[in-house]
Amino acid sequence: MNNPEIFISSSCVKHKRIKDSVIDLAEAGFKNIELSGGTEYSDNYEYELLKLQDKYAINYLVHNYFPPPTKHFMLNLSSLDDQLYRRSIELCAKAIDLCKKLGCKKYGVHAGFLIDFLPSEAGKKISLKRVNNLQDAYLRFNNAWQILKKRAGSELTLYVENNVFSKTNKETYPKNNPFLVTDFQSWLGFSNNVDAKLLLDFAHLKVSCKTIGLDFGTEVDLLFDFTDYFHISGNDGLHDENRTILDDIDMITVLDGYSWKGKTITIEVYDNLDILRQNFDFLQKRMSK
Repeated sequence: MNNPEIFISSSCVKHKRIKDSVIDLAEAGFKNIELSGGTEYSDNYEYELLKLQDKYAINYLVHNYFPPPTKHFMLNLSSLDDQLYRRSIELCAKAIDLCKKLGCKKYGVHAGFLIDFLPSEAGKKISLKRVNNLQDAYLRFNNAWQILKKRAGSELTLYVENNVFSKTNKETYPKNNPFLVTDFQSWLGFSNNVDAKLLLDFAHLKVSCKTIGLDFGTEVDLLFDFTDYFHISGNDGLHDENRTILDDIDMITVLDGYSWKGKTITIEVYDNLDILRQNFDFLQKRMSK
């Protein structure tokens, strides 16, 4: 039976150093760990990750805003700001190089934005800014993507993750969604301009559907076959809360409708290790049917 590979995001535990996050998860028995944002830069992070990989037999993935830069910024491969655009490409290139050192097979990065905002605004209310032209943003992302695909080569598959458009941010941007790839139609527009595979974040999609006025189950059905890589967590449909899946009936109902053989799933539940284990065991049993 080709069961799914289920990973735990390093963002689920809160430490300043990635080493400590990985140790927490590995000591709790998790061998599949996706390295993601939330930690600070350290000079010897590569050595530490490789050492921990050998000690605990860890299977890594790398996601989006990792490795952390020395000075934080909002990664945006669609940015029209030349300095921010260059820094975004450089961070993703470092992530790709790290993937190769760690033996990762997948690397996913968020779809870009039509605005540039501060890291402190991520996941929160974003202040009103000038919204860039959509085709200009597609062109920037595609140019960056070609650079990154060349760097990745044939050994690493790159993915673009759907963004979340929350109720709070719709209040600021009621007529012009500044987030690329939030639903099926925007994925079609994006994929017609950028040759990329989708990393489907169910929690992001659930919130975006509520905000835009779409049916969550229908959107999942339209998007599911575009990918073999998924992020999962629970929320109230209004904001991306990274809550347990076990209390999210809408999420459980949607997950039950598909075959998960050969898929890659990352749990992004920001809670204690006991709750993480409950979510992992639940999904492993449910998805291995």
